Amino acid sequence: MMSSLKDMVKDGKQVRFSWYRGKELWYVTECGFEFPVPIEDVGDATFLAQDKALLFMRYIRKHQALISEARAA
Repeated sequence: MMSSLKDMVKDGKQVRFSWYRGKELWYVTECGFEFPVPIEDVGDATFLAQDKALLFMRYIRKHQALISEARAA
């Protein structure tokens, strides 16, 4: 079972960069949830090796929805 988005980002939890492939930066949360950040969304932003999970809520939410849709199909 997937952790909730709130649990993944609360209390200053962190994400860390894991790898790059197919024009996506892949990050992992402290609970082990892996999610992509498309480089076309990056623009001139700086993406750190480790950062606050709260800043990545958008990408975590999108990937959770994608996984849920795939399971339902």
